[in-house]
Formats: sequence, structure tokens, C-alpha cells
Amino acid sequence: MFELLKKEKLGESIVRIVIDAPHIARKIGPGQFVIVRSDEISERIPLTVSDFDREEGTITLICQTVGASTKRLAMIEEGEYIKDVVGPLGKVTELEGIKNVAVIGGGLGCAIAYPQAKYLYNIGANVDIIAGFRSRDFIILEDDMKAVSSTLTVLTDDGSNGNKGLVTDGLRKKIEEGANYDAVIAIGPPVMMKFVSLLTKEYGIKTIVSMNPIMIDGTGMCGGCRLTVGGEIKFACIDGPDFDGHLVDFDELIRRNGMYRPEEALANEKIHTCNLDKVGGTN
Repeated sequence: MFELLKKEKLGESIVRIVIDAPHIARKIGPGQFVIVRSDEISERIPLTVSDFDREEGTITLICQTVGASTKRLAMIEEGEYIKDVVGPLGKVTELEGIKNVAVIGGGLGCAIAYPQAKYLYNIGANVDIIAGFRSRDFIILEDDMKAVSSTLTVLTDDGSNGNKGLVTDGLRKKIEEGANYDAVIAIGPPVMMKFVSLLTKEYGIKTIVSMNPIMIDGTGMCGGCRLTVGGEIKFACIDGPDFDGHLVDFDELIRRNGMYRPEEALANEKIHTCNLDKVGGTN
């Protein structure tokens, strides 16, 4: 059992939680993830660790409540306990030698991009963060990202924050202004990572993307997180989650990620009914 120490609402459906997990905090590195099970009946949820404190023995997770199990996780309050937290899993992002980098985050992907940017910034690299959101109402971690970046560009699809555009627009502008990046790290929806990778391929810039496809056990046994990289089958949980963005078959990944939407909708309906039962919504 793992105590939830702190809970903060970042948006309408996004929560940040700090968990007491000293054994994980001692070993975790940027890019690695944990698998969480909030209770006995919940699914296993893979979540990249957004931050960690080795001295305090805590890890920080940011969760968007899109399915039944993430909604159960978000219902846990401070002082209550999470059933299982397993990790660290996956490989630490290979960041050595990077001195000048653009870190691209799309939506909730900013929570995963944050520890990469923080690590590089703290070792003296120039870090330009470019973050994209649907609108200003969905912007998260702006102050956190500003604190670990040389420059921060926040773009919205609708321009409601006064800066309209896509992350690829922001990245192309930086490159054309003379930014000579060693690497680009892109984390967010697969379609965003796809177009960032297509852009960086034009300029021959090394590109790292983080894959978080359908995942069950996190040890490579189930095969649910398989994807094609450079024509070969890889498993995000043990071979990744980071891969060369120029080699990932994003179209295949996008198709597979949409396979279980009907089941997810059914699970959401069940948890909604269950919550009504708790407050006397049914006779």
C-alpha cells in the first residue's frame, strides 16, 4: 500500500498526486514509468513519473481521468492509500551529451517532458520548451516549465492565450531563427509526435519520442505495447518508452490506440452508475 501524500487539481480532468514510494524514488530516472493499481478491481495504469524527490522518498504522477481506472485513482484523497505502485519500469532517457535541446510537450505530454527538461537544465544545457494545448483552459505546469527552461513558448490551438499555433510552428520558428539543436525531445499525442518527427527529419535533428501505447503488465510478456520501429517489432515497456522518432511507425500506433474505445466507453458508464449508487442515485 502506498500513501497519497498530496493531491492537486491542475485542470477539469487532470490531477497531480504525490505518493510515498521511497524505494522507487531512490532508483527512478527521467523517462521511466510506474504501473499503478488504485484498488483490487482497477486496471493497471502506466504513468510516467513527472517528478521525484529522493530525500523525501516521494514520486509525483499526473493523471488525466479518461477511463474508469484513472477516475478511480483520482477519487483517492490525501491520507488514503493506493493498492499497488510498481516501478521504476522502462529505460532512463539517454540524455548524456545533449547541450542544446528543444523539449516539445503536447497537452498532458508536458508532464512527461518536464523531468527531461529539468534534468538537462540542471546540468547546464540550453533548454527551449515548446508546449501546446487546445486552449488556455487546458494549460498546465506553466510555472514549473518556466523554472526549468531557457525559453518557454506556450501555444494554443485557438489562440486563447494570445499565442495561436501548433508546436511544429514554434519549433520551425526556433530552427529558422538559428537554433542549432543537438536533439529534440517530443512527448504528447502520437499525431503530434509524428509531425514533429517529420519536421526534424527535414533538418537532420536527432529526435526522441516517448511511447505510451496500450500497456498491461509492463514487463514485455503481454505484447500489448508492441510497435514497429525501423521495421522491427519493439515493446514500449522494456525497449522504451523512448525511441527514435524518425523510425517509429506512427500510423500503425494511432490505429492500434483506437482499438479499445468502445470498451473504454462501457467501463466509464459502469463507474458512473457505481458512483450514483454510492449517493443513493438508484433505488
